[in-house]
Amino acid sequence: MYDCKITVIKRTINEDIIRDYLKDEYQEEKACERFKDGQEFMVTKKNRYKPPEGFCEWAWGDIRHDLLTLVYGGTIPHMKDEHANIVGCTDWFRPVIFKIERVD
Repeated sequence: MYDCKITVIKRTINEDIIRDYLKDEYQEEKACERFKDGQEFMVTKKNRYKPPEGFCEWAWGDIRHDLLTLVYGGTIPHMKDEHANIVGCTDWFRPVIFKIERVD
């Protein structure tokens, strides 16, 4: 088993989808406020099943299976670095893109 680092690569916003599909009272066109670009989180072998402190539970549910692949020694064949992966949360209004990398 390995430790992994999660890095927030980019917080995005889909303004057109927000305008077209969200009710007026939810049309706040701001990127996710739970994270900051460049923010890093460590996941150790010991705490591999729990989100790091301050990590969004919803995003954790979305990326956990990819994280566990790397924690348990799996590789991502299509990536330049097979010990890393690019993943995202499924808030398609304000998605956040993460890099997960195995720390050897």
